[in-house]
Amino acid sequence: MIDVMTRRSPSPADGTSWLRSDRGEPVRRNLGLVGVLALLYLIGAVVRPDIFLDGGRLWSNELTVLTQAASIGVVTVGMTFVMISGGIDLSVGALLALASVWCTTVATQSYGPGVMILTALVVGTASGLVNGLLIAYGRLVPFIATLAMMVAARGLSQKISGKLTQIVKVDAINKIAVDRILGVPELVWIMLLVAALGWILLNRTTFGRRTVAIGGNAEAARLAGLNVRRHTVLIYMLSGLCCGIAAIMVTSLSNAGSSDHGNLYELSAIAAAIIGGTLLSGGRGTIVGSILGVVVFTQISNLFVIKNLQLEYQLIAQGAIIVAAVLIQQFRIGALRRPA
Repeated sequence: MIDVMTRRSPSPADGTSWLRSDRGEPVRRNLGLVGVLALLYLIGAVVRPDIFLDGGRLWSNELTVLTQAASIGVVTVGMTFVMISGGIDLSVGALLALASVWCTTVATQSYGPGVMILTALVVGTASGLVNGLLIAYGRLVPFIATLAMMVAARGLSQKISGKLTQIVKVDAINKIAVDRILGVPELVWIMLLVAALGWILLNRTTFGRRTVAIGGNAEAARLAGLNVRRHTVLIYMLSGLCCGIAAIMVTSLSNAGSSDHGNLYELSAIAAAIIGGTLLSGGRGTIVGSILGVVVFTQISNLFVIKNLQLEYQLIAQGAIIVAAVLIQQFRIGALRRPA
């Protein structure tokens, strides 16, 4: 007869425990994304050896990739918090456009760069506040609330701009996309700074722990004493703030504000967060994984561009990757729930 008292749970020293444990999942996924990036570089070396096998051209190409990923990366940081909490934000692209148009309208009134930046941040945060209030206190489903905000914000940005592109002539704003620090564009540094602050907020503060708890089980979090409604509002305000930051980045990169800015950013941000390990059902996700997801998607788009492939093929590839990532999540969750 087996003595049940001698049984023990698998420890990290066991050969299979780390492969199956929930604790090691973020590290495994991030390592997998690094492997995907390595594979993409290998594919690039085959299809365009003149770029990927030339150190100087490769460095220049990768800086371009990171610059293109910067604004989406900032938006994805906010989206990651929203998804970890169990929500979704379909309005991020429209909020970026609204903040971009509003701050460039301010620029036409001869206000300085400080007022422009403040306007973009306030517009993004205020719009996120409206999302949060509708969801937390209006009890609207996040999908519906943010879908309505997406349509309204895009329409408002068109109304403000008259559907015209507003050229920015403020040098301090335009130089953000041009200036470099240690040879790296400022836009990339902004993305890294926002990601670092997001990592600290998620992993080293009570705000992050509450976000994970609410995404894991909102009712249990409420019974434990957490103010779920207030925290939900703060999360959507954070997402809006990230959209405001990204609006300044996009405005600087294009030297203009437009109601067309941020088109399909919600798709890119959600997709990057998913393949980075953030669960659609909430309760789990990492900032590092989300940023790696953004870089993977941007690198894939870069390969399509340098091979002169059409945009529709990029969208098909992105859709296929999203489906594959969600299927992997489902199989992985099922495997973790099965007894060892």
